[in-house]
Amino acid sequence: MTATTDHSVDRAGPDPSIRVPSVPEPASAPDGSDPSSRATDPAFVLHQGGKIGLAVTVPLNDRDDLSLAYTPGVARVCTAIAREPGLADDFTWRSNAVAVVTDGTAVLGLGDIGPAAALPVMEGKALLFKHFAGVDAVPICLACTDVEEIVETVVRLAPGFGGINLEDISAPRCFAIERLLQDRLDIPVFHDDQHGTAIVTLAALENAARLTGRSLGDLRAVVSGAGAAGVAVTRILLAAGIGDIAVGDSRGILHTGRPDLTSIKTVVAAETNRAGLTGSINDALTGADVFIGLSAGKVPEDAVASMAPGSIVFAMANPDPEVDPDVAHRYARVVATGRSDYPNQINNVLAFPGVFRGALDVRASRITEPMKLAAADALAAVIADELTEDHIIPSVFDERVGPAVAAAVARQARADGIARR
Repeated sequence: MTATTDHSVDRAGPDPSIRVPSVPEPASAPDGSDPSSRATDPAFVLHQGGKIGLAVTVPLNDRDDLSLAYTPGVARVCTAIAREPGLADDFTWRSNAVAVVTDGTAVLGLGDIGPAAALPVMEGKALLFKHFAGVDAVPICLACTDVEEIVETVVRLAPGFGGINLEDISAPRCFAIERLLQDRLDIPVFHDDQHGTAIVTLAALENAARLTGRSLGDLRAVVSGAGAAGVAVTRILLAAGIGDIAVGDSRGILHTGRPDLTSIKTVVAAETNRAGLTGSINDALTGADVFIGLSAGKVPEDAVASMAPGSIVFAMANPDPEVDPDVAHRYARVVATGRSDYPNQINNVLAFPGVFRGALDVRASRITEPMKLAAADALAAVIADELTEDHIIPSVFDERVGPAVAAAVARQARADGIARR
């Protein structure tokens, strides 16, 4: 991996002496509505004052330090950047800075809770960026939901950042916002709810297929959910060569004969479902090799039982998976969820820190589809020689993950001709 700056300290893996405790819900008022409970609820205790802060990276001990860090010395740097704007990547924090942008309309499993209530999640995202990849990330919670307003706001903020991570923006607006920003900016724009989920899902499925003696091309998959994550997962699996894939929403399987499809779902229907399936998701699971759950819809046990032998179930709704893991294990050979208390957690933190680290290191102008595929392949390869049914994806604390993903993304950016370093 080629770096533009020495971030060796920032990139250090997690301290193995630090153990993250489980966080039980308090006995009463789990939503924090009872002020007296906040003093003892470990989640509130940890969040007191926020989870991130600003660190100074240069000395400021005397008048000479001040004259270099600020006036008059800073003027020489400003003048040089004004003449040659690209120098901002060398002489400011921009080459290592990402804006984490949300409007608070689709936050975790909480839904549309608004920008202020979304801030703890965005702080958490910034914490993960710094801890796992040494990337400086800034939470930006916008008090607007109009597509054009969000795009214009981010475009105006962009000169101070090397990348934009879109987060927890509801579908279908998230598709338009990402596309418009990609068209207008020359830095990476990445909607993590889509592409982080897709990268990790593909990596896990590659390893599950390998473990069960198959390739992606041998598999017929059913995706439950046609929102941001469902669409992105479907598209990356198609690009990776999945045998066939059918996508379902609350009204059933997407197919070109359905008259009620949105524009995005119309495109997905045309790209998928070669078998021409109709009916419900439960119907489509008969004989299927793979179930990928990206919605809150429940799947009954008899539908899981109808899947092909050696099936693979990724029930990723959080906190309540579409299929209870204990039920899934009765019929499936490999089971994954979105939860940290079960094996095989499909967690976006396995992707987005390394993706941005690699893109920033080579100053990529965008993140391409081949870069996402390269990230998934690298993530899968980290444990390719260690596979078991309960270990098809690395732990988020596996120190090999970030460097492997970053190196693969950087190499692919160069191969794609979009690296500027």
